Amino acid sequence: MALSKTERRQRIRNRIRKVVSGTAQRPRLSVFRSNKEIYAQLVDDVAGVTIAAASSRDKDIAAKGTKSEIAAAVGKAIAEKALKAGIDTISFDRGGYLYHGRVKSLAESAREAGLKF
Repeated sequence: MALSKTERRQRIRNRIRKVVSGTAQRPRLSVFRSNKEIYAQLVDDVAGVTIAAASSRDKDIAAKGTKSEIAAAVGKAIAEKALKAGIDTISFDRGGYLYHGRVKSLAESAREAGLKF
């Protein structure tokens, strides 16, 4: 029997998380994408702490435009918060999603705003 969409994503996510982990110097940029919103957070896996977070539900992010444009705004916001916290290098965790569409626009705007990964 075939896997459901969520089971398939969970398998891919587990495979990614075996390799990608975050430290205090190089945190993990974790992405979660729902049908309506997109969330990003910087995680230090050693200490088990979220360093910074941004989402499309934040007040300072304009919810106007397409979903990809909103994701780009979230990427820019998380990059600004990371740079303010003194972090410029991260490891990217796409969370089992394809590097395409909203996930790609979030990553590219975070790179343009100054993050290195």
